[in-house]
Amino acid sequence: MEGCKLSKGVIPVAGFGTRLLPATKAQPKEMLPLVDKPAIQYVVEEATSSGIESLLLITGRGKRAIEDYFDYSIELEEELESQDKKELLHLVRQIGNMAQIFYVRQKLQRGLGDAIYCSREFVNGSPFAVLLADDIIEDEGPELKQMINLFERTDEMMLAVHPVPPESVSQWGVIKGEKIGEGLFQVTDLVEKPAPEEAPSNLAIVGRYILKPTIFPVLANTPPGKGGEIQLTDALRTLVKEERILAWQIRGNYFGVGDKLGYLKANIALALKRKELSSQLRDFLQEILSTTEEKRNHEEGD
Repeated sequence: MEGCKLSKGVIPVAGFGTRLLPATKAQPKEMLPLVDKPAIQYVVEEATSSGIESLLLITGRGKRAIEDYFDYSIELEEELESQDKKELLHLVRQIGNMAQIFYVRQKLQRGLGDAIYCSREFVNGSPFAVLLADDIIEDEGPELKQMINLFERTDEMMLAVHPVPPESVSQWGVIKGEKIGEGLFQVTDLVEKPAPEEAPSNLAIVGRYILKPTIFPVLANTPPGKGGEIQLTDALRTLVKEERILAWQIRGNYFGVGDKLGYLKANIALALKRKELSSQLRDFLQEILSTTEEKRNHEEGD
């Protein structure tokens, strides 16, 4: 079956970022830099390079910096132009022209499911992609484009999954599925943050979804779940009884940047891929590790 063309994307960015406090007390977590770009830019770039033409960002109080970032910066552009800094000027203008972006506020923090529900008027009966700014997926593909291509062939909703250690499944939404192709599963059940002994698999749901408007009436009737929030996973668990949902196992490198360790790992990994940074950074890391090991051996010797 030939599916519908997908050109709309939704990025929820209303969360408080409590796992990254105190850095996120007065700054959106999505604006924290990964090397030299805020995390949200990586996600917007993935969306636009995947063919998404219109993006809706679900914001909240304290997220004004995100709107300002993707707006034009006339004064800055004039200053760069007057100093003949052409490369920087192009870089700044490129951000302002990156995508057609709209905004709506999630007035109360009621979970991811509620945030998605806020997009129903923007979606206006069309299929749409959802990208979570906490999840950076590095793949030249890009990953979302591969999912969209499959959706446009099958017209079936899907979500991205990534294998995690069994002891970590309680931090994720997890699928139960039947393998129907290389890295492709038909979802038969979903569980939000199960105990390790109750998890149906170790395939964790990561922040890329292809959804259809049939999700909205289900979300409207989904009661609060884990954490007292309306969980998208719970809504999909209801919908999978009525519609076929696929799970796509991502091929690219995944970085969860919503906590401190994940954020640090992403910065290091992404910096090591930059030609102008990799050599010196690699030398620095080796020096730090060597010094740390020498200090540990000295302390143990004492």
